[in-house]
Amino acid sequence: MSSSILSDYCPDMSKYTVNILDRIEVRIEVTHNPFELPVDLFFAMAARINKKRSFLFVSKMLGKHIPVNPHTSLLSGAALALLLLTKQDGATALRARALLQQALEGLRDESRAQAAYEALMAGKLAPSAPLAFIGFAETATALGHAMYNVLAERATYIHTTREEIPELVSVISFEEEHSHAVAHRCYALKPEVLSGTEPIVLVDDEITTGKTALNIIRDIQSKFPRKKYMIASLLDWRSESDERACEELQAELGIEIESICLLKGRITAVGSPPEAAPIPRDLSGLPEAELAIVHMGDSLEQIELAIGSVDSSGHPNGAPYTIATGRFGIEAAQSLAIDSDISRIASELRQRRGGERTLVMGTGEFMYVPMRIAAEMGAGVCYQSTTRSPIHTSDEPGYAVTSAQPYPSPEDGDVRHFIYNVAPGQYDDIFVIFERDMDPSRLAPMLHILRRLAGSKVHAVFLTANSHGWESTMR
Repeated sequence: MSSSILSDYCPDMSKYTVNILDRIEVRIEVTHNPFELPVDLFFAMAARINKKRSFLFVSKMLGKHIPVNPHTSLLSGAALALLLLTKQDGATALRARALLQQALEGLRDESRAQAAYEALMAGKLAPSAPLAFIGFAETATALGHAMYNVLAERATYIHTTREEIPELVSVISFEEEHSHAVAHRCYALKPEVLSGTEPIVLVDDEITTGKTALNIIRDIQSKFPRKKYMIASLLDWRSESDERACEELQAELGIEIESICLLKGRITAVGSPPEAAPIPRDLSGLPEAELAIVHMGDSLEQIELAIGSVDSSGHPNGAPYTIATGRFGIEAAQSLAIDSDISRIASELRQRRGGERTLVMGTGEFMYVPMRIAAEMGAGVCYQSTTRSPIHTSDEPGYAVTSAQPYPSPEDGDVRHFIYNVAPGQYDDIFVIFERDMDPSRLAPMLHILRRLAGSKVHAVFLTANSHGWESTMR
């Protein structure tokens, strides 16, 4: 049976049954679809290699597992920001409603996505009162940043991270209970990013039980108390008992928690995924594309602190981070400078394109900046990111993940990352963009794969100076 979201038609079009690999049956009931967006616009489905949860809604908007138009991903965050503004009073809400309709048309029709996003960003709106945004790693780092960037004039942004930075203390910590990597940290260089009393907007691509959000709210409230929180997501699958848990936390802490989403419903699932891990496609007989090494130097403002990270084995990486990610907190003045820097980088990389088909890749949590760069590199550019999420592959029609290439993460060799849904020769150029420089030997497995996937050339782009003696071109 097909695993398409619309594979099994039901007379009640708010209810769907999805069969995944003839092993997992997921029943979906849509309870709230205020903009009447087609359900299969949001996601396809796959079997997850995770004992805690057997299936995955593979987003068609985020640019994580499936290549997308970068403007589609940016619009998904923008739409949530505009939805938030529509709940305010006055002229701002009226303008937000009009722009939201344009953003939704861009999501429905990819050919309108760029125009809708550019129109939105040309007339940025501001919330009536300050807001603090927190994006959840790894999947929602770009979604949260895109949401914040619409409202940056009166907002701040920070995202959680799974990286360990010994020189800094995480201001909040929490667990993501159903994930394959549960520990989150949050490093704020400026305490005021979280220490005010403005509402905090927690951004995730999908809410299943809401426990992750409640865990972080409880931790924040114990350290930086305030009156209101918002939970923003593309999808909200919480059950009645999950929603009661949210209500109970509000009563316990004396706070208000408001939720916004583009699609809401209930899910139930039976069955289990295959026990054996998928076998990656053999690339050994394919020719290697040319590899170009590009260091952008000071193209993005770097954090002034001499800080570095350590992996799970204690191996250090002293290369500087960039503030542009929001990992350490970001505010309006910095966003304006970053926007200018991104345009300059995109212009330079656009000149390096050798063909019409181009893929720009982010890496792990580093999603938003590569996405923004991709959006300004011209026509024929797709965007996606690598991920640590293990997913079964299948050639079954409608299944979300058709190919996977695993490799040890350059940031942490004990963690496997994956490149999904990229076929050999599908793209002329592949630009993989890294936040900071790293040891060539640790990066070799990933580049080995990419050079066999690219039709012509791989561009390894580092947004920091060359600190490891890379050569500019390798064959």
